[in-house]
Amino acid sequence: MERYICIHGHFYQPPRENAWLEVIEQQDSAYPYHDWNERITHECYGPNGASRILDENKNIVNILNNYARMSFNFGPTLLQWMQQYAPEAYRSVIEADQLSLSYFDGHGSALAQVYNHIIMPLASRRDKETQVIWGIRDFESRFNRVPEGMWLAETAVDTETLEVLAEHGIRFTILAPRQAHRVKLAGTQHWSDVSGERINTRKPYSCKLPSGKEMVLFFYDGGISQDIAFKGLLDNGKELAHRLNDGFSGSDNSPQLVHVATDGESYGHHHRHGDMALAFCFQYVEQHTEARLANYSYFLSRCKELDEVEIFENSSWSCVHGVERWRSDCGCSSGMNPGWHQQWRAPLRNTLDWLRDQLAVVFEKEMGRFTTRCWEARNEYIEVILNRNDKKVDELIGKYCNKKPQGADKTRFIRMLEMQRHVLLMYTSCGWFFDEISGIETTQILQYADRAIQLAESESSIILEKEFLFRLRSAPSNLPELSNGAVVHKKYVQPSRLSLSRVGSHYAVASLFEEFPESLTICNYRAVSDHYERFEAGSLRLAVGKTRVYSLVTYSEKKFYFAVIWLGQNHIIGNSSAFMEDDEYQRMLEELTEAFTRSDVAGVIGCMQTYFGPEKFSLWNLFKDEQRKVLDQIVMKDVLQAEDSFRRIYNRNYNLMSVMSEARLPVPQVLIKNLENVLNADIRHFFENGSVYPNRLEKLAEDAVRWEIQLDKTTIAFAAAARLQQLIQDIEPKEADTRLLELVLRIFAVLEQLEIQPDLWEIQNAYFSRGRELLENHSNLHFPDQRSKLEWIRKYLQIGIHVKVKLPARLEEWIEA
Repeated sequence: MERYICIHGHFYQPPRENAWLEVIEQQDSAYPYHDWNERITHECYGPNGASRILDENKNIVNILNNYARMSFNFGPTLLQWMQQYAPEAYRSVIEADQLSLSYFDGHGSALAQVYNHIIMPLASRRDKETQVIWGIRDFESRFNRVPEGMWLAETAVDTETLEVLAEHGIRFTILAPRQAHRVKLAGTQHWSDVSGERINTRKPYSCKLPSGKEMVLFFYDGGISQDIAFKGLLDNGKELAHRLNDGFSGSDNSPQLVHVATDGESYGHHHRHGDMALAFCFQYVEQHTEARLANYSYFLSRCKELDEVEIFENSSWSCVHGVERWRSDCGCSSGMNPGWHQQWRAPLRNTLDWLRDQLAVVFEKEMGRFTTRCWEARNEYIEVILNRNDKKVDELIGKYCNKKPQGADKTRFIRMLEMQRHVLLMYTSCGWFFDEISGIETTQILQYADRAIQLAESESSIILEKEFLFRLRSAPSNLPELSNGAVVHKKYVQPSRLSLSRVGSHYAVASLFEEFPESLTICNYRAVSDHYERFEAGSLRLAVGKTRVYSLVTYSEKKFYFAVIWLGQNHIIGNSSAFMEDDEYQRMLEELTEAFTRSDVAGVIGCMQTYFGPEKFSLWNLFKDEQRKVLDQIVMKDVLQAEDSFRRIYNRNYNLMSVMSEARLPVPQVLIKNLENVLNADIRHFFENGSVYPNRLEKLAEDAVRWEIQLDKTTIAFAAAARLQQLIQDIEPKEADTRLLELVLRIFAVLEQLEIQPDLWEIQNAYFSRGRELLENHSNLHFPDQRSKLEWIRKYLQIGIHVKVKLPARLEEWIEA
């Protein structure tokens, strides 16, 4: 009897990038992380690539890549972010698919996903096709193979969607059991109603399509999936394994698959340490049950004749009303705001559908200048998105354009394709999923819509914004102060709208603080100065320049003349112009330089107003993350000066403080506080800067204990974790590195003395990985004698005690031998 278990994780975050900058700006709700992608990566995506198995003493005895043992899909836009900002987690996902090919007889565990998670039954046929094509090409570019299966956003399905999947070579997808309508056993003509989740989920089914093609459908076990996601089954990995193993039928001799599907974020983000429960479950199934782990394509290869199934049209896994959650006030919500309505959903959907249709007309008309195959060009634009460079753009132009566009025409061509990319992004499902139109998910899709409107209006005579806002007025907010979607748009979306002029203002302010300001890359823009000068006088700085700002995405370009002065602290005043004659620019430069040299601030500002006019920009014209960066730079100068002053007071009074302490006289609190600042800074600098001398750290710790100093343990722990990880990665199995092992041990001893607990996750990964290398290559260890070799191993194992990792017994056996 063949029994298999499969756990599928749908790993996904909505695209959160600013529609103009193409980066995620600081999201304060994700504190202490920069944004939600970063936070969830730390809690879920990273840990599942290196999940811990613990023994009875809570020591790590194994680290597993969960992705290699499960079925999974990642949203393409999320993987694009991870590739740049979380490369280790990204690498673990890609490597897992390669490992799964060897585990499952050449069948990879990764599934593709429709590109940016739109509700497919509510999309036009054209958009369905682009979503599938882009999802497949993104998958192929990352995993270097053709996908066998594809995940549908919210498992939302209709027959046309299945037709599109089949047309592009997808073999199977995964649905919820309530999406099955009726089944027909192979070789029979009788249909049986299986509505109400009565379908046998332990087998795949064939769905015959009107075109003559077919799609294989897997219906996951709804009960176990719900218990994993919402009812605490992830509290215990052994219980999870037993629950899955109990799902088999004793009377069925055909191959059986007990399988579940949940949001991948269940394993670590929604449920703390859910990744560890998952890892333990996998190990337990492999070691203590008769079932085998499998992925969908491997199990499908074990099946011969499939029963036939028909689906409920327009159904999904997260709305009992079908797909109404994404187009009406159906009653489905997050449940976090009782009494709130979702009457805004239908007007929002209708408004975006209207905008899509208007933009299709613009697209066909403007692209008609260059090609008769504009929609095919949109489908292939994914090649540019995946690898933005001139070569990819030129290849696309060469394939679809009758005549190669240059200059402004090339910009128009790319802008039209970017417009269509944002049309697709504005349908991301999360925009309708939650409770309120002013939520960050909904304002995000409105931002994509706004960018599409801006691109259309810049390249055609059409005016869309006024009608767009008028239509949004019919989308009511739950918050009286916001009233409706038009107010939400004006408050939360329009302030993000960007032009090349605003990028120029950003460059001018940022150039005051950059080491090489003549040329700067600002997110997906580039600023290059034809002329730039910066002057300094005490705390004052003046920058003057003529600069070209251009988009790395659309090739748009604008010239920009500016002068900006920093008066210290947060006081920055700048002026700019789109045009200035060369002789006028030269006169301005000379007059500004002369006034600045005399320290005549009023003269500098008056000169700027004379040449540029009254319109100004300031620190607040910087993009959000750059504002924080510049403010940190400004503050850091004073912080370093303060630390220097504290240290001088410390050096001058340390002996006096010691004498007073010995004489049991009270030491003034102001000197204790001064000492606190110095010791915190010095311990932090010990880990952050240069060479590591353990005697120095031990002396600092001695003083901290002696004077009962309140340490900034969070900041020190963060710095210590980064340095310890690097030190452990640098350890080599050779006699010379025995001292490095001793250094690491001394650092851990001090941290324990000071009750500072660094985050051990990366350290444990580095330690376990290096220990595994030792086991695999121990015959190649080169030491002058057995004694020094055993001493090295003994100290390495002592580090394991501190990081709570217990390596396999063979290392200990070497010592005993």
